[in-house]
Amino acid sequence: MSSATTPRRLPLAGVLRLGRPSDIWFKPALSVVAAVAPPNLILLALGRLDLAMYTMAGSLCALYGHNRPYAARARILAGVVLGMVGGLALSLLAASLTSDAVVLVTVGALMAAAQKTACDATRLGPPGSVVLTFISSASLFVPQTLGQLPGHIGLALAAGAWAWLVGMAPGLLRPHGPERRATATALNAAAAYADTRGTSDGHARARAASAAAIHAAWQSLLAAGARPDHTRRALEQLLVRAEVALAAPADADPARLRAWARGLRGTGRIPRTAAPRDAADELLGVAAELAHPRRPAWQRLAPFAPIAARTAVGCALAGYASLALGVGRPYWALVTAASLYQANVTLTWNRGIQRVVGNLVGVLFFAVLAPLAHLHPAALVVCCLALNFGAEALIGRNYWLGTVCVTPMALLITEFARAQHPGQLITERVADTLVGALVGFAAAVAVTNRRAGDRLEQALTAADRARENAARLLAEPHPAPRALGSARRTLAAALVDLRATADAAAGEWWQRALPEDRVVLTEQSGHRTLAATVRAQGLAPQDHDPGRTTEDTRP
Repeated sequence: MSSATTPRRLPLAGVLRLGRPSDIWFKPALSVVAAVAPPNLILLALGRLDLAMYTMAGSLCALYGHNRPYAARARILAGVVLGMVGGLALSLLAASLTSDAVVLVTVGALMAAAQKTACDATRLGPPGSVVLTFISSASLFVPQTLGQLPGHIGLALAAGAWAWLVGMAPGLLRPHGPERRATATALNAAAAYADTRGTSDGHARARAASAAAIHAAWQSLLAAGARPDHTRRALEQLLVRAEVALAAPADADPARLRAWARGLRGTGRIPRTAAPRDAADELLGVAAELAHPRRPAWQRLAPFAPIAARTAVGCALAGYASLALGVGRPYWALVTAASLYQANVTLTWNRGIQRVVGNLVGVLFFAVLAPLAHLHPAALVVCCLALNFGAEALIGRNYWLGTVCVTPMALLITEFARAQHPGQLITERVADTLVGALVGFAAAVAVTNRRAGDRLEQALTAADRARENAARLLAEPHPAPRALGSARRTLAAALVDLRATADAAAGEWWQRALPEDRVVLTEQSGHRTLAATVRAQGLAPQDHDPGRTTEDTRP
């Protein structure tokens, strides 16, 4: 059990360890270069690189939405562009109305909290709110007049529209690419769980990862649109096979699951499998489930209030501390603090270590690049493009490694308007990094999140209710296939949410003891019921004892 008063030990081992790159690391890397290059080259030709900051605001929107189906991506990218330009407009308006640095830092901190909450609540995904906060915070300290606002905002909108086109362009060649990747991820995760046979070391974590990947793949299929087609039907059948492996890992063939996953690469024919009984109702069942009325906005945002408070307090204090030290760019400290905040204090600590290490190495990299970038404005543009690519190519392996490229890029962007002394930039950036990281983490510790325990209780209750509903349908002589399928989806989603909530609560400080035993028992009974629903729909083999599965073993 965790203690209600004693903080957990903060980890150091493994924080900087490099992982495997994302399967699609090159997509955001190439997209951001394609989005940034044309506006910057046009401004270079016109001799107006001083306006590049405004076009960068729109161009950086190309970083978002690469894991979403194109129908959903179109909406998400449009929302990101509007959010980015809206934040830029608010910052430029504030800059044109006042030059009081304390007021501007306060505005930036409140905007950072709002951006963090919006991105987390909508599950926007990487790179999250940090890019939005960087643009809006930096813009607060750019000299501005009211008359300049329309032109600068227009540049950001035009670049944002180009970024939207860049983000949507791959859909012309591979319209079902994101759904294929999500399904392949689910199959590989199911294969990893099947390797454990449901009993060996690490099977509980592999089971949770498999359930999360399968759930995400179903959401991806539904996000692609309500009208099914042949491709989605084939992907649906493969997902059902992944669910079969989740229900009966001892009977699954990991090699076959991985072969199906490999078959989803590229644009080739999707592997075909025999359609299990009742599988034709899967998409309709999920669609019916997602058609339920959404919770009111205040209920969706309420769980994020503690993180929002941390962000607002930490960013404001970091900016004020930077001002007190006489640093000329307090927004760097503000952005450093904003970048730290994760789901709990432990993850925030990890991000803080990664941020500091990456920034310190990054300023050394900038010291090497600065003479080259100062040779000609074209060299400055090329260096920024290369750093954009490098940041997205490396950040998936570990945040600190990507920051090694982000830091010199941010420093070079400040030189679009005029060349500056590298030594001063390096000194100020190091000072703001250390101030932002120390003050930001202190705020994370001071602003407690006692709601983490409440959220875990709510997730436990939701999982219990979903399991009871599925068990009630299983007890009926002839349950409706769509009703049972919907109950299965609801239970799977509840179990995924329970695991994510438990992991987040386990890394939080200053809260009551967590019901860890109850979480384990709820997950065990939930996965047993989930397996039973799969068998009841004729999706899994029934040549073994239905009263006991490999899930009966305590993780």
